[in-house]
Amino acid sequence: MSPPSHPERRRPPPLDAAKLDRLALRYVERFATTRGKLADYLRRKVRERGWDGPPADPVAVAERMAQLGYIDDLAFAEARARGMARRGLGERRVKVTLRAAGIDAEDAATVAPQVEAAAVESAMTFARRRRLGPFATQPADRAVREKQLAAMLRAGHGLSLARQILETPPGEPFADDLTALVRCDDVEPC
Repeated sequence: MSPPSHPERRRPPPLDAAKLDRLALRYVERFATTRGKLADYLRRKVRERGWDGPPADPVAVAERMAQLGYIDDLAFAEARARGMARRGLGERRVKVTLRAAGIDAEDAATVAPQVEAAAVESAMTFARRRRLGPFATQPADRAVREKQLAAMLRAGHGLSLARQILETPPGEPFADDLTALVRCDDVEPC
């Protein structure tokens, strides 16, 4: 007689407060995270496995982990913003990512000047990696340039800055003083 092809998987027992704390500790030791992401993870685990005991409070567990120093939302936001800027992603994309990670408005506002300061360098990194504008091998026609502009906008760069970079002919030196373009209103001319 052969063993069954799919043995029934034993369902893990429901969680209680001690098991929830152990899950939280295991999660923060393995991943850089925020209070919001940890609370979401714990809620999902409670939903999947069930709960045994007084009502679960994943938010309180996440807050306790932050008070113990296992989670630092500001440090997470700064590191994530630096990493995204190094990859060539713009300010809007960074803000959306931080919001999705559960970073509160106060921590996001603290990181905002760092993100704004890196905007031109980040846009240039994106253009260099994609071989756009001054880094292209040949001039782009109108249709290709529109696609390139769309790519820069999806990467989170401002319209004025993206246009300026893409209008620079291949091989030409790029204007260093683009900081005025970063904060320009994209609806009105600078």
